[in-house]
Amino acid sequence: MSAQQLAGTAPLLEIERLSVRFGETLAVDDVSLAIGRGERVALVGESGSGKTVTALAVLRLLRDAQVTGTIRLDGEDLLAKSERAMRGLRGSDIAMIFQEPMTALNPLYTIGEQIAETIVLHDGVSKKEAYERAVGLLERTGIPEPRRRILNYPHQLSGGQRQRVMIAMALACRPRLLLADEPTTALDVTIRGQIVELLLELQRDEAARGGMSVLLITHDLNLVRRFAQRVAVMEQGKLVETGSVEQIFASPQHPYTQRLIASRPVRNVLPVLPLAPVLLEAKDVVVDFPTKLTGFRGWWHKGHFRAVDTASLSVRQGETLGIVGESGSGKTTLAMAMLGLQRTAAGQVEFQGKPVKSYQGREKLSLRSHLQVVFQDPFSSLSPRQTIERIVGEGLALHRPDLASEERRKRIVATLREVGLDRTALQRYPHEFSGGQRQRIAIARTLVLEPRVIVLDEPTSALDVSIQQQVLRLLTDLQRRYNLGYVFISHDLEVIGAMAHRVAVMQNGAIVEAGDVGKIFDDPTHPYTRKLLKAALAR
Repeated sequence: MSAQQLAGTAPLLEIERLSVRFGETLAVDDVSLAIGRGERVALVGESGSGKTVTALAVLRLLRDAQVTGTIRLDGEDLLAKSERAMRGLRGSDIAMIFQEPMTALNPLYTIGEQIAETIVLHDGVSKKEAYERAVGLLERTGIPEPRRRILNYPHQLSGGQRQRVMIAMALACRPRLLLADEPTTALDVTIRGQIVELLLELQRDEAARGGMSVLLITHDLNLVRRFAQRVAVMEQGKLVETGSVEQIFASPQHPYTQRLIASRPVRNVLPVLPLAPVLLEAKDVVVDFPTKLTGFRGWWHKGHFRAVDTASLSVRQGETLGIVGESGSGKTTLAMAMLGLQRTAAGQVEFQGKPVKSYQGREKLSLRSHLQVVFQDPFSSLSPRQTIERIVGEGLALHRPDLASEERRKRIVATLREVGLDRTALQRYPHEFSGGQRQRIAIARTLVLEPRVIVLDEPTSALDVSIQQQVLRLLTDLQRRYNLGYVFISHDLEVIGAMAHRVAVMQNGAIVEAGDVGKIFDDPTHPYTRKLLKAALAR
């Protein structure tokens, strides 16, 4: 119970015995939750636990769903209201910040048009006044040059700026209840900190008129600890535990809550052997992308954008090199250049002491099998039309055409077993597996070729904390077993601290600091590294 409820104040939002069913699937099962006026409540749990469905039920945005129970806002039953009445409440009394702003914003309209539309619709003011208020909202949410930015389209803004636009839209009509669905999941650690501080500041600003209540939906426990006052934990559609932040983190009662709290990356890597050979090395790599710039009297002339600026690093056998930095810092571009997949790259990349550019014919094909990559999103990187047997065996068909079909299948089954899956997966498709299982399949696809170096591009950022821990443990075990070299790209410094032997910090395409992970994290010398670490610790 919140302090306000204990004092006898009626809660702003009351959810009683809410159940949501999609056909035969029970997504939310008998959930009861109350949020006080001006209170910040976090709804946590893994993907599929029913968090977002609960929030969408409050807004009555669930289609083809059977919803039972009671949802009251300030004493009024929302489930009993007409659709017309709900349209009046959405945006004005209840607003929502969606998880992915790029898909939530309309790409055909400027951000000014989208914010102003909400204000005109609910407040009935003129377009001119709505635009002025939109400028003020953008300024309030920390977007620089708001009068210029208001004319931009969503694709012209960074991820953090788009999320700020979503917050501005949600706050346009000063709602009494804000539903924030994973508002920081896709953002860099420094941007996450800024968004959290922004939400806290905006809520404090609303305190004069009774306060804005916030329901934060997330699986980021660090964010919960920093932002929320009370926590509600969901598992498989059920609310299994509620309590204050201090109580839940200090003494969780339910076994599922205990597992969530304990699901933090654990460092368990072996030291690199002193004489371990260098497998992959980049020397003074530069990557430029051509651009078109507006010149005198509107003429176009060619320019270039430097994505990677004279970067040098190396990976030894059995070593994990972490590459950290914010979005757009050049992490992935540098890694793709090291794999020989960046055509505009200059400089030198060597595999086992030999320049990659000198590999030709069958030798080049063999090189491809030794350098593999696992991407961030396992769902989009796996073909939905192919079985797991074909996905994992595709590389074998290309690199080992001498293998008979039965021998190929044996190797696929053995590799799936290495990543914790069995032969029953062979004839199934990616959509039949969970996110963690799909990432295991993506790892198996690279492992089956017996690579020497694997580039891991944000391999756990899309996963829940407990599944993240499982994948990290798997990667550690595989490295020990096969002496693999990893290039681990991430903006999660906690994961890098658990996995990496050395770390390179990138900013604006350049490596600003590099060295042993313990030394860099304990005693950073560059201001940007200190900024990243400070933001991570603040979480």
